[in-house]
Amino acid sequence: MKEKREGSLEAPTRHPLNWKDPDFYNEDALYQELERVYDICHGCRRCVMLCKSFPTLFDLVDESSTMEVDGVAKQDYWKVIDHCYLCDLCYMTKCPYVPPHEWNVDFPHLMLRGKAIKHKKGDIKFRDKVLTSTDSVGKLASTPVVSQIVNTANKIPAARKVLDVVLGVHPDAVIPVYESNTLRKRVKSRPVKEISAVATSKTKGKVVLFTTCYGNYNEPHLGEDLLAIFEHNDIAVTLASKERCCGMPKLELGDLEAVEQAKNDNIAELEKLVDDGWDIVAPIPSCVLMFKQELPLMFPDDAAVAKVKEAIFDPFEYLMLRHKEGKLKTDFKTPLGNISYHVACHQRVQNIGLKTRDLLQLVPDTTIDTIERCSGHDGTYAVKTEFHKASMKIAAPVIDRVRKAGPDYYSSDCPMAGHQIENGLEGNKTPTHPLTLIRIAYGL
Repeated sequence: MKEKREGSLEAPTRHPLNWKDPDFYNEDALYQELERVYDICHGCRRCVMLCKSFPTLFDLVDESSTMEVDGVAKQDYWKVIDHCYLCDLCYMTKCPYVPPHEWNVDFPHLMLRGKAIKHKKGDIKFRDKVLTSTDSVGKLASTPVVSQIVNTANKIPAARKVLDVVLGVHPDAVIPVYESNTLRKRVKSRPVKEISAVATSKTKGKVVLFTTCYGNYNEPHLGEDLLAIFEHNDIAVTLASKERCCGMPKLELGDLEAVEQAKNDNIAELEKLVDDGWDIVAPIPSCVLMFKQELPLMFPDDAAVAKVKEAIFDPFEYLMLRHKEGKLKTDFKTPLGNISYHVACHQRVQNIGLKTRDLLQLVPDTTIDTIERCSGHDGTYAVKTEFHKASMKIAAPVIDRVRKAGPDYYSSDCPMAGHQIENGLEGNKTPTHPLTLIRIAYGL
């Protein structure tokens, strides 16, 4: 007889997402699995501080007639799903019942299944379709005249109130600036630096920069900083001839068919570059995670997806791999002082360790206060009228930590998380991305 265990001490294993199976969209089967998992979560409650999904679930249970999951109305199950933004922290850092435990709890993928069913039913707001269409919105909002209009309007309180009423975007939420001089335009006009790639055991010494929608349209300076740092370290950098959104926004919406369309375009292009001997990096953790984890779990039998998975790296992961073999320059010229460093959720769940912190610590006279807690942003969650207040409550411990530290810089690998912290600080000091910090330290 197999021995029963209360919790698992083994490393979590992730089962593929069986989203092509028609039963995946069976609502009755979904309710049955939701009740099973919700009951396990109710009996454990370790994840209560991670996000709003768990307090919502536990309040529903505690306020029910039975004070158990069976007393919660099935329609209220969706309230829990709506608050999940697929950060994966419950799965990777808290839950003792993930596979290989026999209870087989995968809370994020169950929430994703619910979101996919909602999308299949057409139960999606127009706002959510717009916010997750980052390619289309970015192309439109970054055209020269439109970008000026959009950026100006987003700073006018009256215009933000209209946006709140018409689209459901909270007037106090930070909305990214759109740049008409995109990263891809900047790189195209930039002189090409000839570098002879030097490989290490795990890196090729030449990388494709997947610019990402945000890195291309909103904060192109991040890609410029990455280019300067990598070329300073004799790493050749190129761009793919074309790219689409990685698919993470559509994944969070439950639009899995749109994820597949983006995958087909991106993987076809990236696979060619990998075959030509290039590694891949991206400045946004969510985009790296999409290729490292989400696409391989959605398409477990796709050899091209697996090939790209093995070739893509977080920028700091890449640099520290090269440092391990003596290929990182440490000729830093400028100390950075005290840094409050927030670790992005989608970077934490990559299981690469704190590579950004480790590199920053190489800079002389630099002290890092590492904050491993969610900022509550989630790309679109924090800007939605109905969720903004909850997002700021989730971010409050991070904001308070930064405020009390009074650092020379505060930073996050996720630029949107950095601006979420900025929103809570309500001061004049803006976040400085870790790539920018390293460029400052090098004096580039």
